[in-house]
Amino acid sequence: MTTIPAAEMTRINHALPFWLSLGLVPVSVVSALVGGWTVLLMPIASWGMFSLLDAIVGKSPDNPDLETPEDGLGWYRAITLIWFPVQFALLLWLLYYVPRADHLGTLESILIFFGMGIISGTVGINYSHELMHQKSKLERWLGDLLLASVLYSHFRSEHLRVHHLYIGTPRDPVTARYNEGFHRFFPRVLRQSLTSSWKAEKAMLARRNLPVTHPSNPFWRYGALQIAMLVLAFALGGWVGLVLFIYQAFTAIWQLELVNYIEHYGLTRRHLGDGKYEHVLPRHSWNADHKASNWLLINLQRHSDHHYKPDRRFPLLQTYTAEDAPQLPYGYPVMTAAAMVPPLYKRMMNPRVREWRRKYYPDITDWHSYNKALNPSPR
Repeated sequence: MTTIPAAEMTRINHALPFWLSLGLVPVSVVSALVGGWTVLLMPIASWGMFSLLDAIVGKSPDNPDLETPEDGLGWYRAITLIWFPVQFALLLWLLYYVPRADHLGTLESILIFFGMGIISGTVGINYSHELMHQKSKLERWLGDLLLASVLYSHFRSEHLRVHHLYIGTPRDPVTARYNEGFHRFFPRVLRQSLTSSWKAEKAMLARRNLPVTHPSNPFWRYGALQIAMLVLAFALGGWVGLVLFIYQAFTAIWQLELVNYIEHYGLTRRHLGDGKYEHVLPRHSWNADHKASNWLLINLQRHSDHHYKPDRRFPLLQTYTAEDAPQLPYGYPVMTAAAMVPPLYKRMMNPRVREWRRKYYPDITDWHSYNKALNPSPR
């Protein structure tokens, strides 16, 4: 009998909580097989359970050792590497099974794919975000496949070529403006992120003296993968399956943009003149070190460090105290739910934004005029 070395067992135990996302898969299967009230289990298991766990287990202020070698992160990386085949298999099964299930009514089918959208948005897009930041071609391809399964492939270009460069500035569509409610933010981002990502790739090609129609433009790959997903959905589930597939994709995108909304709400970088801005620092993203929701979201809530050091893998992301980064009062499950009620969200967050402004930019006393001078269009 082979004994696992103590050091390896320790690494497994530390990584294991980040595998909790796999528990959402049987929840989705049960919802489809049983129907009825069980179709409500997914939002309960994701938003509800992890909000409760955050309240019970609290925060995790400890930072991992940045000297940890790459081969010491294997069990962390593994969950992101296996996720696409797991999610894809679940999606294909649902597309085949649900349209043919006599015990499922229309509303039940819709709610099952709403739950699927929670999985592919909360987990799938989040894992694709981790994968797209890596140098490995395999990881980047897995990220592309996850994004294609929710019809949001351009997120890769938008995130890497626009968002990371321009967070906290008018050039970043994904930075939510102060006092901008989510229901205004969402349609704006859907429109602007697509055009900004296309322009970013066009500019990248132009620097290489290549036309936008060149095969190296990733938008051709994005389009081909998304068309393949649509064809597959129709082949498995007919018109009903196609509609349900598009619905889960929309749900996933909504989940993503809810998270984008809360990550930078109201935060700006100082303009230095000539179109230049100060370097991205931890204070330009909202930080949260709530333990349980960081298990589900593979440390995405340590967002201040992700933007400060984008090449860090998720197990090594650092957290910050209120001295160095603004803090969310709750984890993402609670904050995204609050964002759906703009008056409630603004009541929670606007005083925090104003305090952040006084702390880091006390010399700027008229923020309305400051922001208007940078971006004359209404915000």
